[in-house]
Amino acid sequence: MPRSDIEIAREARKLPITEIGGKLGIPDEDLLPYGRDKAKVSQAFIKSVQSRESGKLILVTAINPTPAGEGKTTTTVGLGDGLNQIGKNAMICIREASLGPNFGMKGGAAGGGYAQVLPMEEMNLHFTGDFHAITSAHSLLSAMIDNHIYWGNALNIDTRRIVWRRVVDMNDRALRKITASLGGVSNGFPSESGFDITVASEVMAILCLARDLDDLQLRLGNMIVAYRRDRSPVFCRDIKADGAMTVLLKDALQPNLVQTLENNPAFVHGGPFANIAHGCNSVIATTTALKLADYVVTEAGFGADLGAEKFLNIKCRKAQLSPSVIVCVATVRALKMNGGVAKDNLAMEDVAAVTHGCPNLGRHIENLKGFGVPVVVAINHFVTDTENEVRAIQDYVAACEAEAIVCRHWALGSEGSIDLATKVAELADAEKANFSPIYSDDMPLHEKIQTIAKRIYRADEAVMSQQVRDQLRLWEEQGYGNLPICMAKTQYSFSTDPNIKGAPIGHSVPVREVRLSAGAGFVVVICGEIMTMPGLPRVPAAETISVNSEGQIQGLF
Repeated sequence: MPRSDIEIAREARKLPITEIGGKLGIPDEDLLPYGRDKAKVSQAFIKSVQSRESGKLILVTAINPTPAGEGKTTTTVGLGDGLNQIGKNAMICIREASLGPNFGMKGGAAGGGYAQVLPMEEMNLHFTGDFHAITSAHSLLSAMIDNHIYWGNALNIDTRRIVWRRVVDMNDRALRKITASLGGVSNGFPSESGFDITVASEVMAILCLARDLDDLQLRLGNMIVAYRRDRSPVFCRDIKADGAMTVLLKDALQPNLVQTLENNPAFVHGGPFANIAHGCNSVIATTTALKLADYVVTEAGFGADLGAEKFLNIKCRKAQLSPSVIVCVATVRALKMNGGVAKDNLAMEDVAAVTHGCPNLGRHIENLKGFGVPVVVAINHFVTDTENEVRAIQDYVAACEAEAIVCRHWALGSEGSIDLATKVAELADAEKANFSPIYSDDMPLHEKIQTIAKRIYRADEAVMSQQVRDQLRLWEEQGYGNLPICMAKTQYSFSTDPNIKGAPIGHSVPVREVRLSAGAGFVVVICGEIMTMPGLPRVPAAETISVNSEGQIQGLF
């Protein structure tokens, strides 16, 4: 019986976090410990290394997720360990876990098997409190908006046009739409509102895109929270909440240093979902890591059509980053599901189904190459995979003028990812990347949306109502036309229908709503039926999570 992720993590030999910091040249006084195995890195140290030359950036992404699992984070960790195993100075940068999925669909963010980040339990729960700080800062602004209106509304806010929603880091569909301030005069003016999950908060996006505290407060102040009757915007700085919010986020802005099972350094910081936000770890963590290591392996959430597209069009644009290599993760099992096989039948060899599902992988390879970056495929190996099935993927990828490498890091740790690490280092060192986003800053907003829909999703068009088009045009007139686009749609398909697998064409992308994130610096485009507040499944993972008689957590992965 294979051991669970949590059993493997508990048996690990962790080094004191000061030793991990020492590997990166971080002095003890610049580490702010949270126990013995995790610490934040001081702003002073981060500032001191900015003049150093940057290392090479490697992006890990994946095909569209399926219930069969792809192992993107596991591959990110395994690749980082593998690069260190072949003598490279490498570290990884990944996102923090949201409590919502952990208690809902049982989706952690620490990797798995022998390719994990430690401490796994803390990282998947409260960790260093960053998400709580984001939730608190967001909630402070919500309270101050209502309080401003209660005490006379000097800014003349149109209470029908408050666009600032509330957040909580839990899946709670009952909070998607609410009526607030009921109960009489002393409770304020009744109004409609709603909740998003914390990872969808613009505050989360700002934390992940800010370069320092000054930039953080500037971006917070630029958030639009409401409009007046003349449609002029009311900003967070008008409410005078940006300073206090920055105070709440001061420590959260500092990256969290932890280690892998093999005691290699990792930054874990930030956690926006790629299906409803930009889906990348923080700019400050990535840029700092690039000053401390020769190779930095990072990931972008969900499938490449969401996470990688936003990483390349938003994060790289904002932070002037240029990846050297992109790794696209696929599994035999997931490609079988794309080929029409039910989850219960995945253990049986079915080369035809693998071949039928490969166009999903091929579409991602083609899209990623369109950004001018070399692509390699990582086949995350499962014990049920057969040689014939693996060969079918490798032959298909070769026809796409790329290489597919079998990886066994889940079972073997770095020993199982040496071939991938060697190939990635070779491609990175060859410096063949000629990275460029797929649309320019000065392209009209609606054309940017169409470009993503057509070039990445292969849709015939993005369908927008006249109201949406008018809203985009108004934002352009107000000076926001140069912003990039953050698409919010299902992660399970190139289309907006989660049931359509493979590589569909001839479909359309219905745009339901657009939201301006002026502080983060992008326009959110909500497509299809995607929700910014997820719900719990029929049987939530929370039902099986508890503390045993020895005080240990059980049921968590």
